[in-house]
Amino acid sequence: MSGAALGIEIVVVFFLALFLLHRYGDFKKQQRMVLFGTLLAWYLCFLIVFILPLDVSTVTKVWSEITSVSRGVCYKPWSYIPDGIMPVFWRVVYWTSQCLTWLLLPFMQSYARSGGFSITGKIKTALIENAIYYGTYLFIFGSLLIYVAVHPQWHLSWYGLQTIGITAANTWGLFLLVLLLGYGLVEIPRSYWEASRQGHLLIKTYFKAAKLMTEKADSEENLEDVMEEVRKINELIKYNHPLRKNVDTILRKCPVENQEKMGRNMDDFEDFDDKQTYPTERSLSKLHKQVIYAVQRHNRTRVQWQILLAQAIHLEDVAKNETSTSRQFVHSFAPPEPVGWFRRYIYTPSVEWYWECLLKQWFYRVLSVVLSLFSVAVVWSECTFFSTHPVLSLFAVFIQLAERDYNYLYIEMACFVTIFFLCTCVYSTVFRIRVFNYYYLASHHQTDAYSLQFSGMLFCRLTPPLCLNFLGLIHMDSAISHQAKEQTAYTSIMGSMRVLSFIANGFYIYYPMLIVILCIATYFSLGTRCLNLLGFQQFMGENELTSDLIDEGRELLRRERRKRQRIEDGENRRREWRERSAQRDEIAARNQMSMSEMKETNYGETLNSNTNRQTGRDSIELLQDAEPLDFNAATLNDDPLQSEPGRHAGGRYLSMSSSRSRIFDDV
Repeated sequence: MSGAALGIEIVVVFFLALFLLHRYGDFKKQQRMVLFGTLLAWYLCFLIVFILPLDVSTVTKVWSEITSVSRGVCYKPWSYIPDGIMPVFWRVVYWTSQCLTWLLLPFMQSYARSGGFSITGKIKTALIENAIYYGTYLFIFGSLLIYVAVHPQWHLSWYGLQTIGITAANTWGLFLLVLLLGYGLVEIPRSYWEASRQGHLLIKTYFKAAKLMTEKADSEENLEDVMEEVRKINELIKYNHPLRKNVDTILRKCPVENQEKMGRNMDDFEDFDDKQTYPTERSLSKLHKQVIYAVQRHNRTRVQWQILLAQAIHLEDVAKNETSTSRQFVHSFAPPEPVGWFRRYIYTPSVEWYWECLLKQWFYRVLSVVLSLFSVAVVWSECTFFSTHPVLSLFAVFIQLAERDYNYLYIEMACFVTIFFLCTCVYSTVFRIRVFNYYYLASHHQTDAYSLQFSGMLFCRLTPPLCLNFLGLIHMDSAISHQAKEQTAYTSIMGSMRVLSFIANGFYIYYPMLIVILCIATYFSLGTRCLNLLGFQQFMGENELTSDLIDEGRELLRRERRKRQRIEDGENRRREWRERSAQRDEIAARNQMSMSEMKETNYGETLNSNTNRQTGRDSIELLQDAEPLDFNAATLNDDPLQSEPGRHAGGRYLSMSSSRSRIFDDV
């Protein structure tokens, strides 16, 4: 089982990253290069987080200490990783993630956002946009290099240059890490506590609905303006113009209904005039970029509006069902999808009522309290992790207790829970923050390529300093704890931070203490209040503007509810009409079948009677044709010899008694 845990975690983390990318990205519409770069960045960052506890438990030498005990026979743990694997693994993962975040992803980000029509044009635009970006990094690295070169005690070497580069990257990441971590430590427990208050959550949803409707209207207006410019360009540039293929590329990015309108008004038989003023390729590239942005924003707001409506209607249903005496959860509208086996047999209306109206609130409250305790422990440890005598960091105390008891599994679980909570606070903030409309991670496949790659860049820059901060909390980083302990394989790849003493002994120790100030500011919503003063509408409980937006959102929900109710009533009436028409058709078919059967029966009887009647009529006609003898008793003669030819025809048929000339009269 050597390395089995490592292999299992590599596979599990890959599917986790793939699931998140499928939730936020769009596999069908977005470029393969964008999806691959984002998936690789997320996968490497998640892999570092999940594998680091194995590295910590391996370094504690629990196995070697247990085997040195004379009592009993000890076996290797199933997650034991042989020597020599972790250093190679960390070296590949770390340098790949750094190449992605500092070189490839910024270039790919500009390439995907470019409005060029050819690969060469997109590459040129990406290089121009990243010139300032790369120049800034070179300036910072050069400054640190000059500082090390002029210092008399230091000698430049490849190892020293490598350490300087890693230190510069980790310093930038730690600066951003503390900001995001301070926000997440307070906001995550508070979000679960607010989720347990159904009334407060419903009011906040009304506020979001009003803001989203404003954004939705703005996106529709922006799309109309851009489509109007496209229409003018489409009418101006004819079919045989050299830039017509670029216009066709722009049209393919437009919505389908706009493509149909522009296609109907296109005259393919009119030549272009050289004397007219036509747009340049650069202006078309700019318009192409605007079309991509406008369409993406319009689709995102439309999908988010539908999702928010569903959430608001569900919260209103929960508020109505809380006072239900039947304890059966009743939805206002029928689900769009057919009920599956899970909701039919397990998550029944009764179970749904107990969960939504009773258990869910208490579950969120308990979870909020547990997360708050974790947040307090993190804040305390961030302020005291530099103290080794006595050990004040709570997480360091837990790990040292596990080392004394030689509990291999407990070390892994304690490390995993700690670093997982830290990553949740940081990564959830990355998913929540929004920089106007340039960076925004929207679920349900509505995130654009720029935001996906920007999130991959942030993950790759935040994960290494986050891991170093975690190792400092548990006193496994000798550069911070100043203890003669064996280092993890991850720390050996990072290099010794003592090369830059003012960073190792100053910035890395005292800067994380600012997390206390950030947590206090987040608790009192200072950032929200500042944004509200600047004109950005934020949810403030006692604000008049907030109350107006809440009323507006409530009215919007009422309109949508009435609209959906009319649609559902119309569908029900059509369904009933179809059912009734089907019943009438079935009854008519049955009646027609019975009538046909009756007709067939009557026809058979009539046919038999007609046959019998015809047979009788024929017999009568035959009898009429065979006329009876006109018997004359007076001339009756019993002697047959008297019947000579030419004698009187008395006693014979009248027809036979007529003359020979009238033999065919009856024919």
